[in-house]
Amino acid sequence: MTPPERFISVFGGGRDAAYPGRWNRTRIGAGALQETPSGLRLVSENTTTSQYSNAQLDDYATLHRSDFPWRPPLTLHIRARFSHGAGDGEQPGLRGTAGFGFWNDFLMSARAPTLPRAVWFFYASPPSDMRFDVGTPGCGWKAATIDAIRPATPLLLASAVGAVPLMNLPALYRRIWPHYQRWLGICEHIVPAEMDAWHSYTLECEDSRVRFSVDGRVILECPHAPVGPLGLVAWLDNQYMVASPWGRLRRGLLATKDQQWLEISEIEIGLASSACGSRSRVACDPLLDAILVADADHADAHQDDEAADDPGRAPV
Repeated sequence: MTPPERFISVFGGGRDAAYPGRWNRTRIGAGALQETPSGLRLVSENTTTSQYSNAQLDDYATLHRSDFPWRPPLTLHIRARFSHGAGDGEQPGLRGTAGFGFWNDFLMSARAPTLPRAVWFFYASPPSDMRFDVGTPGCGWKAATIDAIRPATPLLLASAVGAVPLMNLPALYRRIWPHYQRWLGICEHIVPAEMDAWHSYTLECEDSRVRFSVDGRVILECPHAPVGPLGLVAWLDNQYMVASPWGRLRRGLLATKDQQWLEISEIEIGLASSACGSRSRVACDPLLDAILVADADHADAHQDDEAADDPGRAPV
């Protein structure tokens, strides 16, 4: 059977319930997942500094890291919004970390430790400060890539012993760190879109580059794509992290009183024609083909229903 070129899940009003087992739904601490008429909400409320809280949707929790399903070339499209905008330390906003995209589950995992590999839309609120890109702030709503699992990494780690103290001097940081940034496949840019409004987020991950778009407008192109295998994740938690090239490293948890959430109405993964076989285990599993095709048809029917409700919108 020829694998489908689209993998689509549409959420809201129980629409995804017809396909049990598709997603792993994780609730830790004060984290929760709530179905709404317009989507699926990853929710946290009344979090504390003594307990980790997370609401998460993923497709890899039961897999070994080597069996994660996704590799370039592929495209991810997610329609989403948040309850709050980005906080800047002075104005209140979403607290903790949140986002969606592909990664190798390198952080807070029961699996063996590994170096980071990710391509995603990533949010971190103050006091998080992860200045991995020279020209990008250490917190905020970002499009980002990192791929530290590369042949040169052992040499980079050895050289960092002497380089880290030097990078405490701003002039030397600006001169030295860009080389490490390039070798580690780090590429970031602040997302120029209000987090608390509906937007269509797209990342096109090819063999040698990544393109990020919001509402059809390209906001970042990166010259390197993480190789994989990777898993798809969307999450909202209450942690923060400080990690800098000049040696600062700490993490902690944030308390929240108000309810905050990430709401997703649609996830679509598009596969290139070469994505079968070694490219993607999920799309090439014959047992899943019928479900994926049915899900795509279901999404098309949902779009037709929305168009019927809105005379100004034509069916897709």
